[in-house]
Amino acid sequence: MSNIKIVAVIGTGVIGTGWIIRCLAHNKIVHAFDRDSKLKKNLVSEIKKTWPQVKKLFKKKELNLKNFKFFSNIEECLKEADLIQECATENYTIKTKLFNSIGKYSKPTAIISSSSSGLLPTRIFSKCKNPNRTIIGHPFNPVYMLPAVEIVPGKKTTKRYLDKAKNFYKSISMNPIMIKKELPGYLSDRLQEALWREGLHIINEGHATTEQLDRAIEDGPGLRWSLMGTFLTFHLAGGKSGMKHMLEQFGPALKLPWTKLKAPNLSSKLINRLVEGTKKQSKRKSVEKISRIRDQYLLDLLLMRKKYEKKLR
Repeated sequence: MSNIKIVAVIGTGVIGTGWIIRCLAHNKIVHAFDRDSKLKKNLVSEIKKTWPQVKKLFKKKELNLKNFKFFSNIEECLKEADLIQECATENYTIKTKLFNSIGKYSKPTAIISSSSSGLLPTRIFSKCKNPNRTIIGHPFNPVYMLPAVEIVPGKKTTKRYLDKAKNFYKSISMNPIMIKKELPGYLSDRLQEALWREGLHIINEGHATTEQLDRAIEDGPGLRWSLMGTFLTFHLAGGKSGMKHMLEQFGPALKLPWTKLKAPNLSSKLINRLVEGTKKQSKRKSVEKISRIRDQYLLDLLLMRKKYEKKLR
């Protein structure tokens, strides 16, 4: 069980809002900071919009907005927090400066976590007071629904705080992935980046559209990946002998020049293909509308997946 009751969320963009909603759904007191106090109205509106799905996913009866406070003063926001979840722009200079302030104003024992999706913790926490309590807590969008969170230690992070962070994320229905040591991009984004780069090459060379590549994942590997990852999927591809036979049969293909690791140049031609391709796919639906459709799908999928996870894990 986690004894973390008050969570401070720094930055109320897409990721910060997701953390706020998830924490409120698990009866945490949430203190949110953003310099623009006008964002509070939009934030409350977003919380209410997502609540029907969140309520069903986590089996909650009602939304308690009394547990939510918005601050435009970072010092006031941080002073009582047991855990701070930073969600600022993905930039070393900005984050290093911000964590210098967070370290000064937070309680000495508060866990300080960054939502960074690839930056090295030792570097962004280099000017933070008590770096032994600092971690990366990298979530996945939408944070209020997806359970994965990558916990990455810096060189000075102690096991005590890693354990406390793990217990906290479990207490808000997340499945922590404990990374052994810091590495750029962590785990998931490195895998996603490889697929993304290869897709850019295929589009850049005119072999397929954005829609065709999305369908290639949606109707094939993506359906399998929603229950099991690459390795267990390939284990099944080997038949009765599993991974051993799969490697014997398909291992030689690794030497074939199918893929390219280096990303292509984002030329105006490639950018146009990406923009026009995704615009066509959206069929004039707004980003907000597509997000709502995605959330309903994820809700149904997550509820169904629970039945099958018990059989595998």
